[in-house]
Amino acid sequence: MTVVRIPGSKSVMARALFMAAASDGITTLELPLRSDDTEAFAQGLRDLGYHLTQDADRWSVHGRPDGPPAGRAEVYCRDAATASRFLPALAAAGHGTFAFDASAQMRRRPVGPLTAALRELGVRLSDADGHLPLTVEASGVKGGDLRLDAGLSSQFLTALLLLGPLTAEGLRITVTDLVSAPYVEMTLAMMRRFGITVAREGDTFAVPPGAYRAHAYEVEPDASSASYFFAAAALTGRTVTVPGLTRDSLQGDLRFVDVLERMGATVEITTEATTVTGPERLSGVTVNMRDISDTVPTLAAIAPFATGPVRIEDVYNTRVKECDRLAACEENLRRLGVEVRTGRDWIEIQPGTPEAAEIACHGDHRIAMAFSVTGLRVPGVTLDDPGCVRKTFPTFHEVLAAWA
Repeated sequence: MTVVRIPGSKSVMARALFMAAASDGITTLELPLRSDDTEAFAQGLRDLGYHLTQDADRWSVHGRPDGPPAGRAEVYCRDAATASRFLPALAAAGHGTFAFDASAQMRRRPVGPLTAALRELGVRLSDADGHLPLTVEASGVKGGDLRLDAGLSSQFLTALLLLGPLTAEGLRITVTDLVSAPYVEMTLAMMRRFGITVAREGDTFAVPPGAYRAHAYEVEPDASSASYFFAAAALTGRTVTVPGLTRDSLQGDLRFVDVLERMGATVEITTEATTVTGPERLSGVTVNMRDISDTVPTLAAIAPFATGPVRIEDVYNTRVKECDRLAACEENLRRLGVEVRTGRDWIEIQPGTPEAAEIACHGDHRIAMAFSVTGLRVPGVTLDDPGCVRKTFPTFHEVLAAWA
């Protein structure tokens, strides 16, 4: 099978659900992703009082521009970073007391830059030293100027950008550091589609007050999830086509195919699909992946099969994801018998002949999916937690097996 259909983008879904909830009217999301993260976000909206209906190919959200309908709520965000970071910002625009908690894994991940920014805007809240659980005592947000360090995650900036139109005076956000910048470009593009235009001058984003526009919105396939199939084609010398990921894609992670092209793959991106065909042998590469860091494990998992070293740089933020992904990649490559070194924000992988091993997933969907691709060339590779892929791609193993 050459054509692989990838479920909708988790990142697009989270932003669309926020803006749908904040719109005046009913927004319909077409081709939605149904996964653990998006279900957590949807349930969080319900807990906050929003009306949301879900069918297989369509979700509808009844929006409210004045913040959550509920005056009090307890929201459990599961493992979802988007829910844990976006929903407290949405709650701040309302009036009431809103408590947020999450899994032990998500409790370890930072929210401090966001909570510090909300406090700077006058929002009363408590948090566990920059982590969940946290409680928002909401009475609306006036708006104004603030400075933000988004060097650990672009989600902090996105949460505030999404909040901006719901404030009385708008927001003017100056960013001192920013990682995964394409995700911010995605946010700005989607805000325009929902009727809000953000002005950017250098490192400053000016968000006007205003109303999001309810409308029908089609969710494009997830480029991060597609990266495993693009890598699989590059690794096996085969071809894969992913419909719906086009040259107009909002997602920066589609740039992963540029890395594969540098390694010898043939790439074609059209107005309808992206196609990757693998070479006889992959070449080594040194690449800065700061802007596409979610695909770091994907590249690490196929790196041993290159003819030269693969070095990935400027990806410190991967250490504060679902797990420390640089450490997890190092551990699992060593389990496979591959020579590897890591530093604070880099990993270098030598060519080798991987051997069968059990992969330690650390509950991280991206580790599980990435090293499943390694298994296409190494019989006997197993996962200690294959089910963790339900976070973003519940049918991943079945889809990969059908392609292989």
